[in-house]
Amino acid sequence: MAPVVGIVANPVSARDIRRVVANATSLQIADRANILLRVLAALHACGVRDVLMMPENGGIRAHVERGMMRARARGEDIYPALHPVAMLVTGTVADTHRATAEMRRAGVSALVVLGGDGTHRAVAAECGTVPIAGISTGTNNAFPEHREPTITGLATGLAVTGRVPPHIAFAANKRIDVSLDRGANGGTVTDMALVDVALVTERYIGARALWRTENFRELYVTFADPEVIGMSAIAGLLEPVGRDESGGLMVRLSPNGEGAGDCRKGATTLHAPIAPGMMARVGVTDWRRMPADVAFVPEVTAGSIALDGERELSFSERDRLSLTLRDDAFRTVNVAAVMRHAGQNRLLTGTPVPVTAAF
Repeated sequence: MAPVVGIVANPVSARDIRRVVANATSLQIADRANILLRVLAALHACGVRDVLMMPENGGIRAHVERGMMRARARGEDIYPALHPVAMLVTGTVADTHRATAEMRRAGVSALVVLGGDGTHRAVAAECGTVPIAGISTGTNNAFPEHREPTITGLATGLAVTGRVPPHIAFAANKRIDVSLDRGANGGTVTDMALVDVALVTERYIGARALWRTENFRELYVTFADPEVIGMSAIAGLLEPVGRDESGGLMVRLSPNGEGAGDCRKGATTLHAPIAPGMMARVGVTDWRRMPADVAFVPEVTAGSIALDGERELSFSERDRLSLTLRDDAFRTVNVAAVMRHAGQNRLLTGTPVPVTAAF
């Protein structure tokens, strides 16, 4: 059966307070449509002929279809057929969840996702075993790697058409499972994060995005990359942990940006980029590795929980909170490995690699 690729592009993403208080890029609808046209052209070049697309009321699909019509008017057959998912549009993140679930049930071979950490988190919650190819268009983009969308489209096309072996084409990714037990009457609430879980002392959710650090107390990350923006940057500037390494990192923070306490590595004060163009002074009292499949119980007894930079849950002294990192939680298209394999084996030239005799 010919592979079908799904596309998730929710125009309501990347509309948080960090767009106001930081110097984050704000992609317009036409810009997102142009990104998708580049992806679609690359998918078509690899032999993908059908694409399912998330419906939305922001105008992304309309811009894409105009671009496709212009190409057809010039006599160019460079895009696959675009099919909208049949679903009600609410104009919220629920659309991302619903579209992803519908595409998974329809049997797509991969999901191309436009957005930041929050959008990719919503997709990962519903994608099951379907691999994700992320394109960075959000506010904080720690999870989706920064790369030209044409290359992401090419890698996805080569992967889903079977021209690259699955063990090369797809990579395992980590997540942190959050369990909040509210007792006999409240039940247990579960959620997850792809990059980081931050615990803050403020109980109210308010503006969901995190951008003030004085109330930060504990941070748990799946990977710690000193080249990213957001909470993961704090961990990455202390002790880098790769995406492909088992486990993550836990960081204990102090108020007012002052390092304090008797800890394994000594108290310190760190300057970290927590949002585009926004450097924050963060006090660090301790940090340590977070092994996979080991439940961590935070010291913070009340406050709110931010998942991938956005406050989602509040908790009190009566609740029991635990965090557990999972190593092999979902899959992504390994763009770098696919393109390296394509070059080594001349997949885009039609010329086979000569066999070298073994000595």
